Amino acid sequence: MVGDIRFAALGDSVTEGLGDPRPGGGWRGWAALLAEGWSSSAFVNYAASGATTARVLDEQLPSALAFRPTVASVVVGVNDVLRPGFDAAAIEARLDHVVGSLCASGAVVLTARMPDPGRMLRLPGALRRPLGRRTLELNGAVQSVAERHRTVHVDLADHPAVADRAAWHVDRLHPNERGHRVVAREFAGALSARGLPVERMPSAEPGGGRSTRPFEHVWWLATKGTGWVIDRGTDLVPHLLGMAAREFWSAVRSRRRDGGEPGYPNGG
Repeated sequence: MVGDIRFAALGDSVTEGLGDPRPGGGWRGWAALLAEGWSSSAFVNYAASGATTARVLDEQLPSALAFRPTVASVVVGVNDVLRPGFDAAAIEARLDHVVGSLCASGAVVLTARMPDPGRMLRLPGALRRPLGRRTLELNGAVQSVAERHRTVHVDLADHPAVADRAAWHVDRLHPNERGHRVVAREFAGALSARGLPVERMPSAEPGGGRSTRPFEHVWWLATKGTGWVIDRGTDLVPHLLGMAAREFWSAVRSRRRDGGEPGYPNGG
């Protein structure tokens, strides 16, 4: 790419940078790390914690278009998976509008398949299965949009770092600094393969080789992370239990229709 880079990042807390704290406060994250790889660039991060595809469409897209980006990232959808009213077709329609609008403005758009949050949280099977199915549907929607608009697309769902606890923040839903560097490097490589090289590949090592120390995780959980955990405990957990209960009774009804004995699915 010739000339200055104007990079707009849209999405949720992963793109906001949660898990990769700046020394002076706030978050950095993979998008900022990627932006640092261009010697001449303007970067604005519109991503916000808790954002859904609807919020990206309604709140972030207008500002991003006004910024006139040459590169834009749209990495969002996990909050849709974790919320009631999940609708894969509606998610795909919103993403298609966001990505299509950015592409039509002249931006090269980055997208990604996302890991299963149930796997990251190590939930029991009854809670993990509904989330897993939703995540598959989300990634199918993102894949369709990526193919339709020829985005720079990376697969984070099956990346080896997903199984590496050293790449994840204490909350188990967000990358830590090492994990954010993995994401930044994946996008940098994908951009280079598309013929849009990043001049300086983000380092793979946190802070020039410093790993996040255990007490830093504890400190985050005891201060900034406490509210986040409480919110998830009062909002997410009851919803997951409801999803599991609906799945259970759906399986029971299916067994009855098929002439099987009523009782626990899978012979429980």
